[in-house]
Amino acid sequence: MSAPERIPPRSVRSAALPPAALLAEGELTVRGRIREASNAALYCTVSHDGQEAACIYKPVAGERPLWDFPDGTLAQREVAAYEVSEATGWGLVPPTVLREGPYGEGMCQLWIEVTPADELLALVDGEEPGPGWRAIGFAEVGDGRPALLVHADDVRLRRLAVLDAVINNADRKGGHLLPAAGGRLYGIDHGVTFNAEDKLRTLLWGWAGEPLTGEAVEVLEGLTEALHPAGALAGRLAGLITGAELDATRARVAALLDSGKHPEPSGEWPAIPWPPV
Repeated sequence: MSAPERIPPRSVRSAALPPAALLAEGELTVRGRIREASNAALYCTVSHDGQEAACIYKPVAGERPLWDFPDGTLAQREVAAYEVSEATGWGLVPPTVLREGPYGEGMCQLWIEVTPADELLALVDGEEPGPGWRAIGFAEVGDGRPALLVHADDVRLRRLAVLDAVINNADRKGGHLLPAAGGRLYGIDHGVTFNAEDKLRTLLWGWAGEPLTGEAVEVLEGLTEALHPAGALAGRLAGLITGAELDATRARVAALLDSGKHPEPSGEWPAIPWPPV
């Protein structure tokens, strides 16, 4: 009786990891540095079992001290902003994780390829924005004359304005807005967020004082539940920000729902970041 035919084993490849899992589990390789960044920001690739993606790695060791934020906490705040974004269902922040890398623990965020898109910000003559635009404020252009700074009346920006109000974003600049494939819009650079004191500085003041959309109210109600001490989001944030900052986040959500309106500048803190773009 002849021996049974031997069937060579097939190579087995695991299923592709979701972006956040790839960022957390893949091998991180530094390819270069983003020199214009205020803190150390390294362009990297992350790879696992033949799957690869580009990403940004910001090690805690490369963070510059800030007078109004505890040292060595910016990476955690970036991850916390992603967690809140995911809880809204809007997906406004690229996948972001906290992990070990070549220079120690840091934030690792999926690299977003920017695609050509309609303008989101502009400088215009006159005192009123045109159709499809929202006024931010006046700025002085090169020849010393004033011009009106405006942003697009865009549902994606309006969602981002709500997210920024929740996470208390102190630095929403124009350069932090990334239009991507499929009409997506992402916000990046969330290291100065979640302060317990009011720090909101943004270019997205075009809806200040106006009623929140029904969609935004529904999202905020969902965040209220998720931020309950027994909620899943609260559990994830507890390892990233302080207890006082988590309580302040709950209070901001409650205040937005109570007022039913987009927040207005407090007057106690510069309302627009510098430089704005």
